[in-house]
Amino acid sequence: MKYLASIFFILILFSCHQKSPEPVNFNEVEIAIILDDSISIRAIDVTEEGELWFAANNGAYGSYSEEKGLIKETIIYDTITPYFRAVSTNGKDAFALSIANPALLYKLTPKPTLVYKEEHEKVFYDAMKFWNEKEGIAMGDPTDDCLSVIITRDGGNSWSKISCDKLPKVEEGEAAFAASNTNIEIVGDHTWIVSGGKRSRVFYSSDKGNSWEVYETPIVQGEGTQGIYSVDFYDENNGVVIGGDYTKPEINLANKAVTTDGGKTWNLMSDGSIPGYKSCIQYVPNSDRKKMVAIGFTGISVTNDGGNTWKELSKEGFYTLKFVNDSVAYAAGNRRIAKLIFRE
Repeated sequence: MKYLASIFFILILFSCHQKSPEPVNFNEVEIAIILDDSISIRAIDVTEEGELWFAANNGAYGSYSEEKGLIKETIIYDTITPYFRAVSTNGKDAFALSIANPALLYKLTPKPTLVYKEEHEKVFYDAMKFWNEKEGIAMGDPTDDCLSVIITRDGGNSWSKISCDKLPKVEEGEAAFAASNTNIEIVGDHTWIVSGGKRSRVFYSSDKGNSWEVYETPIVQGEGTQGIYSVDFYDENNGVVIGGDYTKPEINLANKAVTTDGGKTWNLMSDGSIPGYKSCIQYVPNSDRKKMVAIGFTGISVTNDGGNTWKELSKEGFYTLKFVNDSVAYAAGNRRIAKLIFRE
């Protein structure tokens, strides 16, 4: 027994002194095309089960999974063909929201049903996301003196617009970009919305859209094509924004920043270094906020050290990205959807 006990003690001692496995750094990406079509896709979402939902121009929407394959459908409203740039799932149903006038929000499952319509010469919705199965939010450009924000509390069956007296006022020329459906980020009850144009700021709610604050950022702003295009948060404190000017994509000054205090203050990262303009940025899951992937029509870039240094993995252009797990993501862009597999 003493002999066995000694062996057991040695094994425990040895295991306690073994080093933890080093995190895998991304140094390459494999791109597998899922859809090659004539549509332009700027909005995707992925369920917890790994099912992809997408929405696009020409009224196109659909889903993809390994089990069911690719499903693509089309919606026509009267004589209008919607241009969808926002899509989201609540764990039960999927929804798509169009840009321009009139704004058309469809519950896609089990069959397309119009659940919200807004008519205004300035209406232009940019992104949508859900807190849970019952509660969701969508945001768009101002029709008055605040961002357009609509909310559902009944699983997406009905939506109501927040009045401007409950939202921070926007500055003249401040709006948002319908570039990647990532203008909104949610962690628990916390919500962040980003703007761009003449001003580029972060709007924050701690209570699922009931009250709001607004924070300044150092991101380039002042012109209609400048500002924040995408936001992501790893947890309720640590977040990242990216953007720039899509008409000058090579410029990499003041186009990416991080926060460690929930968005109250922002610090530029890798300023003056790649990447330049990107339309979407996402943290890699389970990476202790060290790894991020930024994507745009200029290609795919990755950081393995929290944004201090970046590497370009591919010049293949996409508009938006969503991770399935810590090494696989879906990306969408002009004419295509792809599965991205990141490797060391």
